[in-house]
Amino acid sequence: MTTIRKFKCRDILEYSNVNLDYYTETFHFPFYFEYLSKWPEMCFIAKDCNGRVEGYHFGKIEGEGEKYHGHLTAITIAREFRRIGLSNQLMFWLKQISEEANCYYVDLFVRKSNETAIGMYHRLGYSVYREILEYYSSNNESAYDMRTPLPRDVDKKSIIPLPKPIYADEADDL
Repeated sequence: MTTIRKFKCRDILEYSNVNLDYYTETFHFPFYFEYLSKWPEMCFIAKDCNGRVEGYHFGKIEGEGEKYHGHLTAITIAREFRRIGLSNQLMFWLKQISEEANCYYVDLFVRKSNETAIGMYHRLGYSVYREILEYYSSNNESAYDMRTPLPRDVDKKSIIPLPKPIYADEADDL
């Protein structure tokens, strides 16, 4: 049985089994603490009945005007807990909280080579808004900025794809 709850500071000491995947970005502790202090309602952890971490996600709400949106900063699921719908549940909470905050859309960045995640995001209603060249500094890999509109974006302006790739320094809302 899985329990999903808000991430707490002490959980940072327990999530290392989840961050062993190539596609998972591991950030320094102050990064996580900043999210927990600024956007605690956007940070969730999933644990099994023995207290083992199954996965987590960190998000935030940012932007102004029509760029006011929820952003998925990190989501990862431990290998042994994949393909049971846990990502879907975590993504549901991110979208729900963003909608309650009256955001226009939810966005995320994903490695262009992470076809499994891209497929999942498509199934959850996300589409590629733009490609960001050399986004990941570790290997200069490009990323997709994927978005899903929320009810406030009546005309779905937030998901009209850009016609050509951009570099990270050209993006105004990274």
